Amino acid sequence: MRTHMAAALVATIALWPSLAGAQDITRDWDRTYDFTTIRTFAVKIGTSWGNPLSENRVRDDVAAALAEKGWKPAAEASADALVVLHGASETKHDLTTFYNGWGGWRYGGLGSTSTMVNDYLVGTLVADIFDAKSKKLVYRGSASGEVSKDPEKNVKKAEKAAQKMFKDFPPKAKS
Repeated sequence: MRTHMAAALVATIALWPSLAGAQDITRDWDRTYDFTTIRTFAVKIGTSWGNPLSENRVRDDVAAALAEKGWKPAAEASADALVVLHGASETKHDLTTFYNGWGGWRYGGLGSTSTMVNDYLVGTLVADIFDAKSKKLVYRGSASGEVSKDPEKNVKKAEKAAQKMFKDFPPKAKS
């Protein structure tokens, strides 16, 4: 059972970057942390999804989004912050019911119904940012959405997810 779950997870995580249209982006951070102390960062994969091409693209997308905010890439040993990426996915179901004829209690049930089940994959990326010195989690962003079968859409959606996840970043500390 465990190997079946692991195989399914690896197979579906490989598809995560194809987040479709309406992405669900969430962000949370330590409201007291001073993000102005961070000048450099390193990005690494925390949970490999078994697709090195996709992992490299996502790592590059996140690094580019942070570089746009003024942070500089650095080696993990010398970085002020460590960004750890995790991928996950799950299959969801959508039910569509069609009514034919004169169905229902009022007309004696003359008719029929048919229900179709549509399965679709939802992928999620989590980006955790840790203060490299204290090892404290200071920021968590996540992006999730329906996985597409078109690889070109996957690339574009992954870029968009990274941009949205780090919009208005870094957050300001509240005193």
